[in-house]
Amino acid sequence: MQTIDNSKPVMVTGATGYVAGRLVEKLLSEGLTVHAAVRSPDNKEKTKYLDALAEKLPGSIKYFKTDLMEPGSYNEAMAGCEVVYHTASPFAMQVKDAQKDMVDPALKGTRNVLESVNKTDSVKRVVVTSSCVAIYGDAKDTLAYPNQEMTEEIWNTTSTLDHQPYSLSKTLAEKEAWKMAGEQDRWRLVTINPSFVLGPGINPYASSESYNIMKQIGKGDFKMGAPAFNIGCVDVRDLAVAHFNAGTFPDAEGRHIASGTNSSFGELASIIKNKFPNYPIGTRKLPKFMIWLMAPSVGMTRKSISLNVGYPWKANNSKSIEKLKMNYRPLNETVEEFFGSLVDAGVIEKK
Repeated sequence: MQTIDNSKPVMVTGATGYVAGRLVEKLLSEGLTVHAAVRSPDNKEKTKYLDALAEKLPGSIKYFKTDLMEPGSYNEAMAGCEVVYHTASPFAMQVKDAQKDMVDPALKGTRNVLESVNKTDSVKRVVVTSSCVAIYGDAKDTLAYPNQEMTEEIWNTTSTLDHQPYSLSKTLAEKEAWKMAGEQDRWRLVTINPSFVLGPGINPYASSESYNIMKQIGKGDFKMGAPAFNIGCVDVRDLAVAHFNAGTFPDAEGRHIASGTNSSFGELASIIKNKFPNYPIGTRKLPKFMIWLMAPSVGMTRKSISLNVGYPWKANNSKSIEKLKMNYRPLNETVEEFFGSLVDAGVIEKK
């Protein structure tokens, strides 16, 4: 058991990000003081959505200039905090240099944040946003898992710089976090391993792969049908609760799969088509050979198509339900509200 004092400030890295935005909202709603670690605290265009939350919620927010790749840059932001939430990590499916653009910021950034934790005596708890891709590399991997499902005991062993580099970056970063946590006994590490994050963010104009998928569906990229990609989905608002509980529950420990639904791209398309029938969305399942042929033109490798399309995706979320008291909202609510928020904001053309 480890008691956390919620009168003390908490630090959030990457505070203007998609996941962090809803986490900051949750922290502010609970009356906490948030030390928002951001790259450009003076950029009001970047912080205005967080500022708007702070104006209407009981908590308060203070900004600190930080950089994942700059040693010691989190020291000031972390001073006096008992809980640190490390959410910042690059998420993009296409990069020029996987080592430089993806692995280094994730791995070195995690090391940098935790080195500051080691120097900050007030910190008791660190919550790191990892991912289900630190558990599996490709859907085909899960066929060899017990019951063919992902659990917190399993690690991704198949991703490389050349194949699924984002998954590699999340795996290496989380392993480094556990290594550093094991080398001391003052602070406790808890990780959250979400599946594909969906749902309305605090900024409808943000850029992330989640937003990109919604925009692709809205503009007709799926009008011929949906690829048979099976995925897990979690609402960003539920994910904020998972982080908050991981940071405040006295007995929170270890890894936690945060995934509300085992789903597919086809199901996402069908939910949107049912709610928004005027959009050019096909609901038939595209043949694997067709996706394999098209892969290079849409920025995917044929190897990733071969190892993921048509394979099941199943994650066991029982630990998060039991230990973090998670109550995941229905997928249709998440998808309808996410797509609708982008239509209302003009990000997706209204029809």
